[in-house]
Amino acid sequence: MKILVVDDELLARERLLRLLQKLQPSARCWQAADGEQALALIREHNPDLLLLDVRMPGMSGIELAERLDEQDQPPAVIFCTAYDQYALEALQHQAVAYLLKPVREVELARALAGAGRVNRVQLASLAALEGVSADVAAPQPGQRAHLASQSHRGLETMPVAEIRCLLAEQKYVTACSPSAQLLIPDTLKELEREFGDRFLRVHRNALVARAHITRLQRDEDGTWTVVLDGVEHRPVVSRRHLAQVKQRLVES
Repeated sequence: MKILVVDDELLARERLLRLLQKLQPSARCWQAADGEQALALIREHNPDLLLLDVRMPGMSGIELAERLDEQDQPPAVIFCTAYDQYALEALQHQAVAYLLKPVREVELARALAGAGRVNRVQLASLAALEGVSADVAAPQPGQRAHLASQSHRGLETMPVAEIRCLLAEQKYVTACSPSAQLLIPDTLKELEREFGDRFLRVHRNALVARAHITRLQRDEDGTWTVVLDGVEHRPVVSRRHLAQVKQRLVES
């Protein structure tokens, strides 16, 4: 990932660059002290993402975002500012997050994961190459394409499209895919709210990916479980959710 940090305060830029080094050690990063310098660096390096202050001398962050909107494929933007009154205006542009200073590491990690979403132009190009429909894999507005977790290895992400189930245990939720498991800081309620069109609640502690359900299975003890392709996890279906789960599967 190529990231440009834009802020008129040197200390603010240095703090964000330190966080990026920790969260995205493989990223290529540049910094700019104002909007004009940022535009020059954008033309030269074509970054994927901007960490952008709002109030700067000369061109403001909002004005810079408006300029970027004119591009065919503008970079994603994470606004980083000490002022919360610009949030609504800022999020009308290419923003994936609006973070208040001092930016917390966990908030930046979550925002970086959201910035990894593929825009529809890129998705259409990939779909043409792979022979699939762009609408099938496209995240809905406001949905992340990846879930993220901060570990000793740095920021780890998992594509939402690869997740088979989300299992809650104690303070964490585990996202399970055929190739990996990832502990994430989100709650099941938050995930259900964001991805309710893709995941089905089968238990108070479990969401399953609708597209990867193979079948419902009743065990000898009468317990119903969900069989998912690619993983051994078989989430239990609670009696409270069983009728609804069966109905949803019939409708799909």
